[in-house]
Amino acid sequence: MKRSLFVFAMAVTIIGAWSLGRVQGQKSEDKVIFASSAKADYKPRAKGVSAAAIWGDADQGAHATFGKFDPGQDNGMHSHTNDTWIVVIKGAYLYKDDAGEKRVGAGDFIRVPGGHKHWSGGDKKEGALFYEEGSGEFDLIPAK
Repeated sequence: MKRSLFVFAMAVTIIGAWSLGRVQGQKSEDKVIFASSAKADYKPRAKGVSAAAIWGDADQGAHATFGKFDPGQDNGMHSHTNDTWIVVIKGAYLYKDDAGEKRVGAGDFIRVPGGHKHWSGGDKKEGALFYEEGSGEFDLIPAK
């Protein structure tokens, strides 16, 4: 009984924290947000990587961006502190981890849990254009 109560309390705490982070990232609570990836204001984030904010602030907390990887982009092995959700719009987001490789193409979705070591990059010919949503600030922690 005590274990069940503990598990339930932990689940409620995790869901509450996740919801709070998502709400804080969406400061325009009751506004409709429309964004065009073709007209977005992309800014460089790293060599071969650019992003355009949709809502929130990727440097401060929960956020959504359009992201681009140049053709052949190689981000090396790394992890992020927070969960990341990605939907590819054009090209292919290439992904590798201990379980294998995935080619995440246009219309495909991938969720990468915070702390999960992986490699990512862009298709050699087209690169990748994708929608990315993060549960906290964007960070890239190189693998050791």
